[in-house]
Amino acid sequence: MQQNQALQELLEALPADERLRGRTALITGSSSGIGEAIAKVLAASGAEVVVSGRNSDRAGAVADAIRAKGGTAHVVTATLDAEPSEIREFAARAEAALGGSIDILVNNAGVYPGGSTADVTDEEMQALWATNIRAPHVLVATLAPRMAERGHGSIVNIGSWMARVGVPYMALYPATKAAIEQLTRAWAAEYGPSGVHVNTVAPGATATPGNGAFVDVLAAMTKDTPAGAPVRPIDIAYAVRWLVSDEAAFVHGATFDIDGGIDATRMR
Repeated sequence: MQQNQALQELLEALPADERLRGRTALITGSSSGIGEAIAKVLAASGAEVVVSGRNSDRAGAVADAIRAKGGTAHVVTATLDAEPSEIREFAARAEAALGGSIDILVNNAGVYPGGSTADVTDEEMQALWATNIRAPHVLVATLAPRMAERGHGSIVNIGSWMARVGVPYMALYPATKAAIEQLTRAWAAEYGPSGVHVNTVAPGATATPGNGAFVDVLAAMTKDTPAGAPVRPIDIAYAVRWLVSDEAAFVHGATFDIDGGIDATRMR
């Protein structure tokens, strides 16, 4: 609870700037946690954003908070494990809300059921594939060609530090994030020559509302990292903001680890 309160206080205190003024952004899974922080940080820098999630009330609360700070936000609900045709329809609704075009796509929404390999249910397996891989693929296939036609655009995929390490009782989720890293490289090669930047931000163990029941676990996982504490959603959002800004004009196909050093170091 204290971590969530601290996050909200940070987001409430965001200074406004103009670096993304005139740009439109769709952030999937932005009704809480990392996605909420990304939506609020991009909006604070002038972007017009679509807040998306399954629950319209939660998404609406995020959009209202953005508007209260002088930003522009819309709510477009979506169920990202739906059929591809429904994902394309969601993209069309988001485009319409943003005046006809999307400059920035952040593929943030994801599911992460754990447990032993033998205990993963068919439903969990399908949800992981549909939400973590198929939905980003459909959204990029729908929106990236339009960005390419306009000669500019930014796509950021949210990965995970676990994509490159073996974690017991968590096989499929990291596999989907490893796939996202490879899709990022391929999409950068495909769309980069047309002015579309595609990159990945890979969070470490992050203190989100969804991890609220695992505060002690997160603390134990991160106490011996260089940062010594879990990642905050706002730290992920800052990295995303930089990647979609003009300052990252020469960044294509990269994965940025915003993880407090958990992947690169083993201090004890």
